[in-house]
Amino acid sequence: MSAPVATSIARYIQHTLIEADATRDRMIRHARECVEWGFSAAMVPGSWVPLVSSELRGTGVLVASALDFPIVGTMTSAGKAAEAAELVRLGAEQIDIGVQIGWLKSGMHAEFREDIAGVVRAAGVPIKVMLELPLLTPEEREAAVDLSLEAGAAYLKNASSGAIETASPESVSWLVERAAGRALVKASGSIKSLAQVLSLIEAGASLVGSSAGIAIVTDAADSNTTSY
Repeated sequence: MSAPVATSIARYIQHTLIEADATRDRMIRHARECVEWGFSAAMVPGSWVPLVSSELRGTGVLVASALDFPIVGTMTSAGKAAEAAELVRLGAEQIDIGVQIGWLKSGMHAEFREDIAGVVRAAGVPIKVMLELPLLTPEEREAAVDLSLEAGAAYLKNASSGAIETASPESVSWLVERAAGRALVKASGSIKSLAQVLSLIEAGASLVGSSAGIAIVTDAADSNTTSY
């Protein structure tokens, strides 16, 4: 791929490294890869945010992190809000959060909305909600989007990872249509190739989360990569 095309695609990608055994040196290399390739953000675990923030200061690459993840909906609302505030203090500029799918399915709509709203208020940075669409009925999907928007979410995500859904143009376009300009859409889940990314962007995704960022921008699909 030519450098201009690689750069234009890279700006959509939030390059992800969340492996439990990732070392300090690997995190530094990850941050530097994000700068080298021009990715939108380095998505890293909260414990590594200070280090990655230091590496990326002044580069224009954002620091992103996630909480209530990879098993979503397990944190208390107060704990989630407090952790979000701490991540921002440490240098996070965007945060992806799990939502309370069980509450939604129990008809606890006010609690579902406030769980997200508490993070939005505490963090003061763009919050992306992982909606786990395959786990929801059509009616629950509509409620999840509407409640997330009411809570102030800046981005809607189809899923937290490929364990839930391989990101599809259909899921992205549905979210874009339902959001109706009130939030942007980030695609996530087993995104490993340039062709996938192009189809998701065409469907309306503003961001794409993947641990295969370099393989994508070099058009060298990596079937061995677990992509988040």
